[in-house]
Amino acid sequence: MNAHHEQYLVGLDLAGRRAVVVGGGQVAQRRVARLIAAGAVVEVVSPEVTPAVEGMASAGEITWTARRWTDGDLTGAWYAIAATDEAATNAAVVAEAERDRVFCVRADDGDKGTAVTPATGGYDGLTVGVLARGAHRRSAAVRTALVEALAAGVVDESAEPPQAGVALVGGGPGDPELITVRGRRLLSRAEVVVADRLGPRDILDELSPEVEVIDASKIPYGRAMAQERINELLISHARAGKFVVRLKGGDPFVYGRGFEEVQACAAAGVPVTVVPGITSAFAAPAVAGTPVSHRGVAHEIVVVSGHVAPGDPRSLTDWTALGRMTGTIVLMMAVERLGKFAEALITHGRPADTPVLIVQDGTTRIERSVRATLETAEQVAAEQEISPPAIVVIGPVAGLQAPVKG
Repeated sequence: MNAHHEQYLVGLDLAGRRAVVVGGGQVAQRRVARLIAAGAVVEVVSPEVTPAVEGMASAGEITWTARRWTDGDLTGAWYAIAATDEAATNAAVVAEAERDRVFCVRADDGDKGTAVTPATGGYDGLTVGVLARGAHRRSAAVRTALVEALAAGVVDESAEPPQAGVALVGGGPGDPELITVRGRRLLSRAEVVVADRLGPRDILDELSPEVEVIDASKIPYGRAMAQERINELLISHARAGKFVVRLKGGDPFVYGRGFEEVQACAAAGVPVTVVPGITSAFAAPAVAGTPVSHRGVAHEIVVVSGHVAPGDPRSLTDWTALGRMTGTIVLMMAVERLGKFAEALITHGRPADTPVLIVQDGTTRIERSVRATLETAEQVAAEQEISPPAIVVIGPVAGLQAPVKG
């Protein structure tokens, strides 16, 4: 290949067609996964392969011929990749490919193959490919920037206006970078946004001025928009032909009343798309350096709503069972009744010195965390003036801490 010529970027339809990968290392592993996604009939020729490639073969996704390459292995192939760690073998594979007129990528020296692999990325049915005349880091950087721009709505790829309906989007724990790619994409196309207080607030500033933003905040023990009113807003705007995004904090189905909103829309005949989000129950402890599970420490995780106290007739929680378990308990919406929860757990068997981690405003600029025990948690929270939103982690894992950067 003449590196001075422009490379011709083309999309190959390899579905049902034979593709041969010679070599079974890390490079082959990455390329094989892409070929499988393209529907190719993949054969890997290599004496040894990575565990991941072996797993693909065991699952029947590819064929693994466990030997060295021999001339003739490309017979019937439409596409080939030479990805061994031996330059001479790669050169021989390319020579066979040229003889048989099979386009072949040479992984160790792209200029000596008959094809090159662009830096590629996927986004909502689009495939973005970038070539930079062998400057691989440059092509990868541009690819990543393009995909991120599409996801953020900086580049508008929509050929048609959004259809009327509702997208129930989990915005994640608060950091705007922790919303999902799909959630950010749908938000960029919204005509009306009904936003919670705990959703990623900074991201709203990126919306077009034409987007109507409705504050549906629920302030603990303070002002709150009634759920019925929220349901009415979603339905009325969708019926008016608008694409509405209901932006909620965390995951909409984890104590977020998301399913109530889905039910209301469904009953009104309004189509709903659900986009899960990262729940603060797991994200807040993680950014504080504490896992909710750890090998040899906790084999169970229970997430509990703290909106009613133990003994309250409305409570559906078995506090006796929670007191007996030894794993991790994550309390949400529990600050006001923290002492009652701790008392119930100690009464039913949890040691008073069980570690407790409290993370307030997790993943945000004002995040802070404190550590205590079940016996001291209420007092420590009061002294440190902990206020909602906060996540409370109870169990041996709460005694673990690693320096992490969120």
